[in-house]
Amino acid sequence: MTRTYLEIGPKKVFACSVEWPGWCRIGKSEELALEALVDYAPRYRVVAERAGLVFEPGDPVVEERAKGGSTTDFGAIEAIPELDARPVGADEAERTVALVRAAWQLFDEATADSPEELRKGPRGGGRDRDKMVAHVINAERAYARKIGVRHRPFHDAAGLAAIRAEIAGVLAEPSSGAPVVDGGWPARYAARRIVWHVVDHLWEMEDRRT
Repeated sequence: MTRTYLEIGPKKVFACSVEWPGWCRIGKSEELALEALVDYAPRYRVVAERAGLVFEPGDPVVEERAKGGSTTDFGAIEAIPELDARPVGADEAERTVALVRAAWQLFDEATADSPEELRKGPRGGGRDRDKMVAHVINAERAYARKIGVRHRPFHDAAGLAAIRAEIAGVLAEPSSGAPVVDGGWPARYAARRIVWHVVDHLWEMEDRRT
């Protein structure tokens, strides 16, 4: 069984694993979103195994439906389900951080193995490698603020390593399930959003370099 929740926008639906941060896929209906989630299990397995975890998901079982909005339809998760308000224990926090770090490692490796110019999408769109990397890093700086981690813009490996270390440090701590900072995100949602964004672009880069 794969514990799952659905984020339902006006036109699109995300299916997201509760226990595997970042394993979220979109579709035009609940059924298609769940099918897409299952289809991407082999690709998420690479992340889980890099984190040193056994990945043996069963069929998705929907535990909650959360209301999405225009961001959902645009193609990004935005709703924080009630499930995320549950406390995060030490074991879950350790496991989560391993998955976050695995996603970062795989993204960095894909970046190193990809040409600067990536194959364009069906309508001629899509960022090339360096712009995609910059987009991921800038988004992560914004996400980090939601858990109290603030960094000025940086353009070097040391700056990236520093912000990642601080993000990992926050997510490694057990939490009550409440937002980490006032007006911010619960740790469980923050991890899901961070890993989802990294692996979504990781898979895009992999698909567009061939």
